[in-house]
Amino acid sequence: MKKNLIGIATLAALYAGPAAAQQASVGVSSFVVNTLFIVFCGVLVMWMTAGFAMIEAGFVRQKNVVNQCAKNVVNQCAKNIGLFAIASTAFVLSGYGLMFPNGNWIMPGIVGFNGAIEVTGVVDGGSDFIGRGHAGAGDIFFQSMFCVAVASIVSGTIAERVKISSFFIFTAVLTAVIYPIQASWTWGGGFLASDLGFKDLAGSSVVHVVGGVAALTGALFVGTRKGRFVDGKKVALGNYSLPLATVGALILWMGWYGFNAGSYLSFSTDADAANVSRIFLNTNMAAAGGVIAAAFVSYLQEYRFDLAFMVNGALAGLVAITAEPLFPTPFAAFAIGLVGGLILYWANQVLDYFKIDDVVGAIPVHLFCGVWGTIAVAITNPDATVPGQLSSVLIIIAYVGVTTSVVWLLLKETMGLRVTSDTEEAGIDESTFVLSN
Repeated sequence: MKKNLIGIATLAALYAGPAAAQQASVGVSSFVVNTLFIVFCGVLVMWMTAGFAMIEAGFVRQKNVVNQCAKNVVNQCAKNIGLFAIASTAFVLSGYGLMFPNGNWIMPGIVGFNGAIEVTGVVDGGSDFIGRGHAGAGDIFFQSMFCVAVASIVSGTIAERVKISSFFIFTAVLTAVIYPIQASWTWGGGFLASDLGFKDLAGSSVVHVVGGVAALTGALFVGTRKGRFVDGKKVALGNYSLPLATVGALILWMGWYGFNAGSYLSFSTDADAANVSRIFLNTNMAAAGGVIAAAFVSYLQEYRFDLAFMVNGALAGLVAITAEPLFPTPFAAFAIGLVGGLILYWANQVLDYFKIDDVVGAIPVHLFCGVWGTIAVAITNPDATVPGQLSSVLIIIAYVGVTTSVVWLLLKETMGLRVTSDTEEAGIDESTFVLSN
């Protein structure tokens, strides 16, 4: 009975807030609450990898054989589980130290390295969260899930024709060096944050624009799929399973709550709980706005609702709100997502005009809508300015464009980037993987 009463008191302390927790016989510190919150949100972000995998598997082509087996579904799933392992490992080995140099700058505000990770340490909450820190290992875990998301964005764009070995090497370089260096410019206290006043709470630019640019350079170096453009016109190649892609989008939608809310990094006061709840609501409203805009545009164009376009509309809204999910009102968040859905349509037209083959539509979603979301911060956050936001995102685009192009070029000249023509025609699954009956 006594044990039951202690358990009830502990639960009551958790729900009543830190003041009540300190008064309870079994108290829960803000450190524990914040660490639990961040680790839980990291798990939600990890779940997004499954969403990316399902979207990718749903958008690749189908081969009309007896069992209706997809040509490339296994390859896409292998890429996603492989990139998860590679990215999370590379980030822990070097990426985290580059991303958070902790004042140990080699080139002030540009490149620094903090050495070995401190898994037993405490990460202070910073000036906005004095005394409300969290576990160092929890922070590393949470940030590594963001790093995985960057590589996942690239995977879908170049599906069906890229060599999986070359993609894995690119993933290692992207997540170990390229992504964390630019992330240090904002989240590590680098020059974008300190000199330009750049604001990007959860990564419309730091994560999504980076992934979008890496996907764009990859698409340019790898080239288009056979038969995608004929006589200058885009040819629909078909999809394996749009219901599967829809499930993937809903998984991403769910994971995005952890993506945005976890970036607040604290859940130990009444004000924190209110702000995190607001982030959840605004994230949802933006996604809804993106879906509605995509549905409206597709109906005007084709007199029917385009499911694939609506799936990406949700992601467009989510990417757009990611830079600033706290300050907007719910209606403003909906409007930001709505504009994201409209940008998605015109961005697709741009890609078609330049004959860029993006299997899942990641470049319009993550690059174009990421830029929009970054600039939109200045509309709702009084501490942000349009010049500061715009100049910062352009710097990120230039840096990632150059560095990823160098990596793709080196891989192209050494290992090669594309599977053979025969392999692409037969389907990567049939040529590369052994499938059990």
